[in-house]
Amino acid sequence: MKRELFENMPDVMDAKQITEALRLSKAGAYNLLSNPDFPTLRIGGRKLVLKQELIAWLKSQTKTKAKEDDQ
Repeated sequence: MKRELFENMPDVMDAKQITEALRLSKAGAYNLLSNPDFPTLRIGGRKLVLKQELIAWLKSQTKTKAKEDDQ
């Protein structure tokens, strides 16, 4: 049986949860959340990401990197 990526993480993640999921520093998580290509959800002053959007973004980055390596 295939397990879902980040199955134990909440559906909406903040910087702290991104650090746990991706094993990044807090600064690294905030850098991602500030990246214009990253699927950031802004609610008030908070920057969040939907778990499914994070997974889709990670997959798109992996495919992009693989395509660049082939060229």
